[in-house]
Amino acid sequence: SQSDSSFFLMALVFTSSSALALDRILPASISLIDVEGDQPRVRPFGTVNLFEGKLYIQTGKVKAVSKEMAANPKVELCAFDGETWLRVSATAVEDDRVEARQDLLDHYPELQSMYAADDGNTQVLALTEATATFSSFTAAPRTVRW
Repeated sequence: SQSDSSFFLMALVFTSSSALALDRILPASISLIDVEGDQPRVRPFGTVNLFEGKLYIQTGKVKAVSKEMAANPKVELCAFDGETWLRVSATAVEDDRVEARQDLLDHYPELQSMYAADDGNTQVLALTEATATFSSFTAAPRTVRW
């Protein structure tokens, strides 16, 4: 399952069919950056999911981060695996379908004690208009856009 380990690299690649593929995830080591007014906010984020070829994140609608992303949906994610770091700049677009929320919860069963697909609180957001840049000290940066 996607939550078995907290030390996977989030790898975003385009397959030959141009669909987004999520190879590995780094749940405990992803930081989400957004803005509250003119103040940047950084917080750890542990849920990343691939649904219908799109990369998703999850939060609760009662949380400040949900309100911040509603006011300004431009976000960045940052992850590091000890060798390569990844920055994803994107627009977070809410997907209010039960199917999208349930798919994420199916991949993160440990969240099901706190969230349910139909609880009115669980929120999933697709990352659109995205640019992912992989960087390291040993290779040239690699950029993927979707």
